[in-house]
Amino acid sequence: MTQLRRTTPFALPVKILQFGQGNFMRGFFDWQIDLLNERTGLDAGVVVVRPRGGGSAPLLDVQDGLFTVLVRGLDEAGLPVKQYRKVECVQREIDPATMYADYLAQASNPDLRFIVSNTTEAGIVVNDTDGQADAPPVTFPAKLTQLLFARYQAFGGAQDKGLVLLPCELIDKNGEALKNAVLHYARLWDLPAGFAAWIGDACTFCNTLVDRIVTGYPAADAAQVEQELGYADPFLVAAEYYYLFVIQGPASVGEELKLAGADLNVKLVDDITPYKKRKVGILNGGHTTLVPVALLAGLEAVGPAVDDAQVGAFLRAAIDDEIIPALEMDRAQLEAFAADVLRRFRNPAIHHRLAAIALNSWSKFAARVLPQLLRYAELHDGRLPRRLVLAMAATMVLYRGGVIDLADDPVTLAWFKAGWDKVGSGEWALDDLAHGWLGHAALWGRDLNAVPGLAAQLAANLRAIEQQGIRALLA
Repeated sequence: MTQLRRTTPFALPVKILQFGQGNFMRGFFDWQIDLLNERTGLDAGVVVVRPRGGGSAPLLDVQDGLFTVLVRGLDEAGLPVKQYRKVECVQREIDPATMYADYLAQASNPDLRFIVSNTTEAGIVVNDTDGQADAPPVTFPAKLTQLLFARYQAFGGAQDKGLVLLPCELIDKNGEALKNAVLHYARLWDLPAGFAAWIGDACTFCNTLVDRIVTGYPAADAAQVEQELGYADPFLVAAEYYYLFVIQGPASVGEELKLAGADLNVKLVDDITPYKKRKVGILNGGHTTLVPVALLAGLEAVGPAVDDAQVGAFLRAAIDDEIIPALEMDRAQLEAFAADVLRRFRNPAIHHRLAAIALNSWSKFAARVLPQLLRYAELHDGRLPRRLVLAMAATMVLYRGGVIDLADDPVTLAWFKAGWDKVGSGEWALDDLAHGWLGHAALWGRDLNAVPGLAAQLAANLRAIEQQGIRALLA
């Protein structure tokens, strides 16, 4: 089978340095840059940097930086989509562990304008042991500080040689966190005060929100994919049809990226908070609401659960009637986003196991569902959202064990083991179990027994699930 290689030399100026070579960045960010190059003449080349060097995996250089993205899913009309795109914007990949001088040399590139990163949620961290002379230091922010300081020196602190930073790590206020991490190393290394001022005045650190499921190499379909493409590509990644990139930053960022008229789902906003609440509330909250109910109903994956007559209707009603009303955004926008979410959940190309999503269910419930549960009650004169309360009860029943292998904080698992044992022995009624769990202020941020009617409604749901089963309740 033919290998993927360039037939003409790379000719784009390198405007983007990308920390992170993984599936997500290839199937999300590089894919979008390639489309911008095609549609708007952005003409941006990308150099990829491995944030953690020294691995044995081959560099993208073995394919001249080329790779393929396979998009599969359901479009806005609910019809199946299958698209291949050969991404050509990446020039090369650098491993600082073995190519450190080459890495630092990128700082002197006058065309460089953007730095993007995805180093996982644990990537934007600092320590007091990374040194300025380390080649390279351990943490991503330390490596980045070295590069930025080298650029500051190379161009004499010129204001027009500052960079725009677009961290894509899934943490709150990721741009602010990355800026603070760089300033930490500037202080630790006693770098000139002018450098910190240049970071603040000449560089723009944007908070971002990224959203796309990228599943990686489709090993099960490899033979068919190679036959359809006519070449082998071990770097090929499969991604869902949906994607969203929200950037909190000045209008100049959108102008430089030539977003106008690009027809991409990239939004430049003044405040990213509503978009984050929308995603957490509807997409993540929808998952967390669905999982315990679907598992107790005997289902195993998200797609079949959404297509199930009873469970799917439960989820749609929970989103439409209880989650959306508690989110303070335009209803039409929320409904459109919810429609996208349900299409994504039904994507036949992705088998998303419910048991995998059930990992650490209680911290997820506290962050994703509880805010909407409480806000709904506040907006409805104390009336509680019955489906969200049922999802809480279903999660408690799930933690009785026997349905899936539970994975959570050991203290939480021990509490439920002891609590359900007490219910089984007759020492506790289900009301005691409900009261006890709602009193875990360390998890909830408050004693939820103070919410009028919640303990009683939760206990009633526990009894109904035990006596009737979840299917009867949904019916």
